Amino acid sequence: MKVKAVEISTLLQEKISEFSAYVDVAETGYVLSVGDGIVRIFGLENVKSGEFVDIISTETNKTVKAMAINLEPDNVGCMVVGDDSIIKEKDLVKRTYNTASINVGRGLVGRVVNAFGEPIDSDEPLTNVTSAGIENASPGIMDRKSISEPMWTGIRIVDALFPIGRGQRELIIGDRQTGKTAIAIDAIINQKKYNDKLPDSEKVYCIYVAIGQKRSAVARVVQTLMEHGAMDYTIVVAATASDPASMQYMVPYAACSMGEYFRDNGMHALIVYDDLTKHAVAYRQISLLLRRPPGREAFPGDIFYLHARLLERAAKLSDAKGGGSLTALPIVETQAGDVAAYIPTNVISITDGQLFLEGELFHKGIRPAINIGVSVSRVGSAAQTKAMKSVAGNIKIGMAQYHELSSFSQFGSGLDIATKELLTNGEKIVEVLKQPQYRPLRNSEHVVILYAMTYGYLKDTDVKKVKQFETALLTAIRNESDILDMIDTEDKISDQCKQELDQFLERFKGKLHVAI
Repeated sequence: MKVKAVEISTLLQEKISEFSAYVDVAETGYVLSVGDGIVRIFGLENVKSGEFVDIISTETNKTVKAMAINLEPDNVGCMVVGDDSIIKEKDLVKRTYNTASINVGRGLVGRVVNAFGEPIDSDEPLTNVTSAGIENASPGIMDRKSISEPMWTGIRIVDALFPIGRGQRELIIGDRQTGKTAIAIDAIINQKKYNDKLPDSEKVYCIYVAIGQKRSAVARVVQTLMEHGAMDYTIVVAATASDPASMQYMVPYAACSMGEYFRDNGMHALIVYDDLTKHAVAYRQISLLLRRPPGREAFPGDIFYLHARLLERAAKLSDAKGGGSLTALPIVETQAGDVAAYIPTNVISITDGQLFLEGELFHKGIRPAINIGVSVSRVGSAAQTKAMKSVAGNIKIGMAQYHELSSFSQFGSGLDIATKELLTNGEKIVEVLKQPQYRPLRNSEHVVILYAMTYGYLKDTDVKKVKQFETALLTAIRNESDILDMIDTEDKISDQCKQELDQFLERFKGKLHVAI
């Protein structure tokens, strides 16, 4: 018959009571059982939830840290954040009186670190860092400011139709292998063209959080960021699949604290959680090992609170608080496009919109494979410039008409000329919204291309040659005109800018068609 932890703790308590004068059960304890990263401890009667304890191995004399999670009447359930293989029964445990603290600061920029902010890319020590807790309260209502500044991703379909603002939480959701991480990486790479022109205090610092991924996948992401010069302003925080579930549970909170350092010091940060599905799985593993009841509606019932208290920390602060911002791009993986599953519905209700990537679109070659009908940004045009607003509205109308007519056109062969024109126009918009991976563009470049589409400059261009037209147009306008700088400076298409843009497009229209 298996002996329960309760019975063991009762026996230990009887034995310890005999020499209680020599043992402080309130501040120390002994290991009852250990396994799968979970350790149960007798004693520690004054320990607090979330407090770290030191487990001293009798065999190796090494100290292993663990976090107190379950405070039960007869024992304390802790999750080990180190190597649990050296922990044995009866090992001594001591309180540290401290909650989890990590390294934060500018010294982490350009490094790959673990959940404690300790470097794992090299032995080079950290400099210019300070200490902070991983669990911080989200800013209050009066400390926030409405979102109005754009966070350009460089991805045309996102910046035009589903704009993201500084301080927003935009969910990226879809099946595996549909390009979710690619969108987030593009958004990080795109900040370089703006950061290179700005002082350190106005740059957007990026944090990529890898949760439960293979180390080779994390290495590929780091390599991609280095190739595009993005590691100069990026921190990669990793808790890979080979790390304990406790580290995977802690890492998004730790990374958020790193982002809050920039936000609270009047700077701007962009954080990518890749992905919260694996984070939920890690927490469920911990919960089941601690024998917590699943709670309401199964799964760990508190997973909603877990993700809510993480994502609520993203905010645009008021001017009185320095005006800094922390923008969050959480990623969630679906099974067969099921957005009504437990975790997707949770995170959708917490965030300010979602980009839904569809496998069918991806395999058709429409990339980014964003489903326009399901995706939404609840911040909307508040995070757009007037220049983008003026050209994006017609794109939405054109896509709506195209989707409505395309389903009917499959059943009828005899279509009138007006319907054919609308379908052709919709096909061209789909082509215009396609964009290669790792090639984000300036906002003004997107505006020019969408302007050409909206005002009929692609009317005589074959659908198959739209991308060639776009490449030739961008090359010409970069080399021979200051229109792009004018749009960037004014943040709108003024009458003078419109006149010059029309003249440019008319003048080069014939040459562009000949070139392709």
